[in-house]
Amino acid sequence: MAAYLVFVSHFYYVFGESIPQSVQRFFREFHIGVTIFFVLSGFLIAFRYFDNFSLDKDWFKQYLKNRVARIYPMYFLLTICAFVVAYFTHDQEVNGGSEHPVGIFLMNISFVRGFFNDYKFSGIAQGWSLTVEECFYFSAPLMFFAAKKWGRFYLQPVLITGFGFILVLIFRNVNWYGFFGNFTFMMLNTFLGRCFEFFAGIMLALFVKKNGFNRANRVPFTYIGFFLIFFCIWLMSVTPVLPGDTFGQQNPLGIITNNYLLAAAITLFFYGLLTETSVLKKVLANPFVELLGKSSYIFYLIHLGFMYNLLHGGLNSLNEWIFGLYDRWGVDWISPFQSDQVNLVLVFILLNAISILLFKNIEEPLNHYIRRSDFLIKSKSRPAEILN
Repeated sequence: MAAYLVFVSHFYYVFGESIPQSVQRFFREFHIGVTIFFVLSGFLIAFRYFDNFSLDKDWFKQYLKNRVARIYPMYFLLTICAFVVAYFTHDQEVNGGSEHPVGIFLMNISFVRGFFNDYKFSGIAQGWSLTVEECFYFSAPLMFFAAKKWGRFYLQPVLITGFGFILVLIFRNVNWYGFFGNFTFMMLNTFLGRCFEFFAGIMLALFVKKNGFNRANRVPFTYIGFFLIFFCIWLMSVTPVLPGDTFGQQNPLGIITNNYLLAAAITLFFYGLLTETSVLKKVLANPFVELLGKSSYIFYLIHLGFMYNLLHGGLNSLNEWIFGLYDRWGVDWISPFQSDQVNLVLVFILLNAISILLFKNIEEPLNHYIRRSDFLIKSKSRPAEILN
């Protein structure tokens, strides 16, 4: 669901004037799939690790090993592909406009590019969110430790975001490729600004751990949360877009809506999915939908960039070939690939198929291989339960 929402936010424009401007603004704010992903990550990490984390070296190495196995292999391989394709196609967007592609490549594979406003969309553009995700992975055990030792968990996002504000005040007048160069960048593209979304998921995990999955209150949280999610999208879609910006999300009101109100709505939605029986829950539990979910990380990485461009260009070339064939036949028929809207649907289907193939044949095997390997720490040296 999250990956598909982001896809819509990037390609709604294909339908052009056929849909009203207000609807286009609504679809443009479907970037909220990223917020769904952040809340979900906070929930999963806290649900798996809050009760059994340890700050000793072996546990932390095993924890990082599992996180690397899940996120890094496909990102690394696809980033290499993006820069190789950019070398032959002279795509400067991949290099972020820099004349030093090797340096930008190193910034991408190390996730450092996500700290610099000038380069956040280099490489795999949508991969900026992985810098945010990795910051959460590294800091989560420390946040769990602080919560157990000193309590007042609710103060942590305030302190973290406050630290982000201090960094902006320090670096906003320093011309260092946009490193924490402004408050909008900090709030929308860094962990320091978006930490509340992870904390919302963490608090949901702790609440469920304490109270279980069964409840007597039959308030339909699934549908209330679902409605509130789309209400937040609507609110951002009617928020004025500031000069030089693209989204209502970039307005201060949009930032509050996206980072806080939307995170709360998603948390209600997840709580409903966890504790209620609903049609939506049954749909999401379908084995094929689960497969789409498992491969959606790859879909997210390839839906924008060189893979999309390759598929889209292939369909355009096929369309030209078909019309050339019609000319030789002397007929005036319609090509099945002449509609941009139809082509977008075809590309969407092909991207899902490619994602499933890559998941089954590369991502999943590499994930299991790294978890069983001696990377960072010998897997036999730790109990099996920490391999989650």
